[in-house]
Amino acid sequence: MNAIVKFGSWRDLFKRNKELADLVGMDGLTQDAANRAYLKNKALDININYVARTLSQSVIRLKDKDESVKTDWHYKLNVRPNTDLSASDFWQRFFYELIRNNEVLAVQTDTYDFVIADSFVRKEYALYPDVFESVVVKDYQFRRPFYMDDVIYLSYNNKGLDEYTTDLFGDYGELFGRMLDSSLRSNQIRGTVEVGTVTGTEEQKTQKLQNFIDRMFKGFKKPVSIIPVSKGLEYNELSDGTKQGQTFDETNQVQKAMVTEVAKLIGVPPSLIHGETADQDSAQEMYIKYCINPLLKKLEDELNAKILSKRQVSAGKHFEVLSLNRPKPTKDIVEDSSNIDKIIASGTMNRNEVRALYGLPPVEGGYEFVMTKNYSTNNNDDLKGGETDNDEIENQRNDNPE
Repeated sequence: MNAIVKFGSWRDLFKRNKELADLVGMDGLTQDAANRAYLKNKALDININYVARTLSQSVIRLKDKDESVKTDWHYKLNVRPNTDLSASDFWQRFFYELIRNNEVLAVQTDTYDFVIADSFVRKEYALYPDVFESVVVKDYQFRRPFYMDDVIYLSYNNKGLDEYTTDLFGDYGELFGRMLDSSLRSNQIRGTVEVGTVTGTEEQKTQKLQNFIDRMFKGFKKPVSIIPVSKGLEYNELSDGTKQGQTFDETNQVQKAMVTEVAKLIGVPPSLIHGETADQDSAQEMYIKYCINPLLKKLEDELNAKILSKRQVSAGKHFEVLSLNRPKPTKDIVEDSSNIDKIIASGTMNRNEVRALYGLPPVEGGYEFVMTKNYSTNNNDDLKGGETDNDEIENQRNDNPE
């Protein structure tokens, strides 16, 4: 009976049998892959920083029902979370750590500053809050533990991101390496050195030849190079000036493909990352809806659960996180003015509800519903607007014969 052995990847095969890896010369390949790991890190950094920069523009509001409330939390969350970082820098690093490491922990110090942990140990319990120990911030390690109820902790729930990119790099990294090697070979300067009659001992001949070759290599590094011809030594160029093999543009395409694949894993439309102008509005809408909004909702839920009490939430207090295009930017109000007028005139929403959709604060009297007469189903004389009666039109014509 034949046994079938399955391996997760070619790397697992050579991890299981180091002698086989040495036999087929895989050490060199492994080192080349490690040296080109920047390809994976570059793809991750481009995409994660793109998302983190978007989220760093967030504005966090504490609201009591529909009205914004200014407290000390507004300063800590929107201006200066700690002594070293502004709010934008803090939240950019916060979300970068979340996506890159699949989790992020922010703790509050004794001076009520929020700091992001560089490392920590999480102890999980079934019936009690989890505990974070050995929390390290920069070079300082907290001696006390932090309980889940007292920290800001988010998980990205994408544990496979690093595994995906590692496996992806196994393919793209090898392809990228082969293309670089091919490009280097095709652009390599080739030549021969003819050794004629050279006087001296064998050691002197060897030294003269070595000095001649060293002068040639130094000359190749300069824009203009003149190689002196020595007696008995003559250099002949074999390169014909044509560049064969892979071009620089093709290697860029491999890097772009890697960035594109990582963007899809994170939920960023690749056209935004690459700066393509086609279907920008549609791509931006998808980006906000499927990538940014879920992360903002995670932060909203965490702030409401950790900073506010159950009684405060029940009374109508809540945190609201607003970022780029969430809600719609105020510049679109002019474009949507016709639709806004119909929404308010029909009594579907009041003015403050509409203002909230555009990220604007409520105004006095804005919670009153206003309905014009032509949208009403009764004969309420208090309602104004709508079509003017024919008699009224006729009276206006009589009063103004011109």
